[in-house]
Amino acid sequence: MNTTQDHGGFVEPDENAFPVDHGRRRVLDMFAAGGVMSALGGTIAGMHAPAYASEDGVVRIGYLPITDATALLVAHGMGFFKEEGLEAERPTLIRGWSPLVEGFVANKFNLVHFLKPIPVWMRYNNNIPVKLMAWAHTNGSGLVVGRHTDITSFEQLGGKQVAVPFWYSMHNIVLQYALRQSGVKPVIKAEGEPLAPDECNLSILPPPEMPAALAARKIDAYIVAEPFNAMGEIKAGARMLRFTGDIWKNHPCCVICMHEAATTQNAEWTQKVMNAVVRAQIYASQNKKEVARLMSKDGEGYLPMPAKIVERAMTRYDDEASYLESGAIKHAAQWGNGRIDFQPWPYPSATRLIVEEMNKTVVGGDTTFLKGLDPQHVADDLVDYRFVKAALEKYPGWMKDPSVNPGDPFNRQEVLSL
Repeated sequence: MNTTQDHGGFVEPDENAFPVDHGRRRVLDMFAAGGVMSALGGTIAGMHAPAYASEDGVVRIGYLPITDATALLVAHGMGFFKEEGLEAERPTLIRGWSPLVEGFVANKFNLVHFLKPIPVWMRYNNNIPVKLMAWAHTNGSGLVVGRHTDITSFEQLGGKQVAVPFWYSMHNIVLQYALRQSGVKPVIKAEGEPLAPDECNLSILPPPEMPAALAARKIDAYIVAEPFNAMGEIKAGARMLRFTGDIWKNHPCCVICMHEAATTQNAEWTQKVMNAVVRAQIYASQNKKEVARLMSKDGEGYLPMPAKIVERAMTRYDDEASYLESGAIKHAAQWGNGRIDFQPWPYPSATRLIVEEMNKTVVGGDTTFLKGLDPQHVADDLVDYRFVKAALEKYPGWMKDPSVNPGDPFNRQEVLSL
């Protein structure tokens, strides 16, 4: 890996290893604040036109370099799309959430993964006809703290600076739940503005920049998807404070999304896509180490990280004594989940809970659209259950997942416990 500046022992990767488009910062802020309508008004107005999927049948994937994209990358890398009779271009690595949303809105991509709150915001704040087709994975994120801190609990995040990847993210929701439970107030304040002892200041930072920012002491902690927690541990001396999957049992994080036009105009194509995605999740759940290497730069190169880091991000969990001793994992024996898991079914109970929690979560920008947004309506309207259910019936291997209740596999009760 080529490198640039050294920050206290952490060697900051260059832009070829972790590409970050700094010119997108303004666009990201506009997306988060709801200004996307004016920025992309012409494009969004054209979203009602057929997507690429309806025109030439080529699968065009956009993804961020995180393990949340595993199902899409494995479906391509293992040839599952091809086996379904589909042509699929090599997935396109995108540098942040706002440009991925842009690419989707502009019909550059017809198959993407989004943080689950993002399609809620897209559909109900910006009137973008996006459909949530399946979960991309469960768990797979964590909160790490810098070695320059003595933080061992959420209570100690008062007066600290914490980075999140996007306002409308599961990371922001779970973090703020934990802060509230710990008596700490989440706030968004400008740099240099004083913090009260019980205030935790939040800011958006692209995942590739988080480890270096932590090593340079620009932030005290960050919460993000893997493998950037594993990278922080290995490269920046970060300590895992808590895994998000140990706070919200088997929570969704990223979800698989498509254009609504594809689901209505080309149902056969959509079903084949979902068949490949479900097969990929089943395969990934049973072969995590192999899949980690496949995705890494030592394999197919979908993720610009070495296999050592990606493997840690996908496999190192309750076999690590330090995680149990420090309290990074508290529910291992009872919950039986992993650092990241793969279960495609989009449980309606989780969608309802997300909408409820979004109303409690501090974000930048206008949140008027959330007021009066009925959680049950979102579960019924945003999510298309038909194609993933048919795929799960065709490939019943998902029933082997310990999180699935074989007596009632399509329903569950949400469990949150700090």
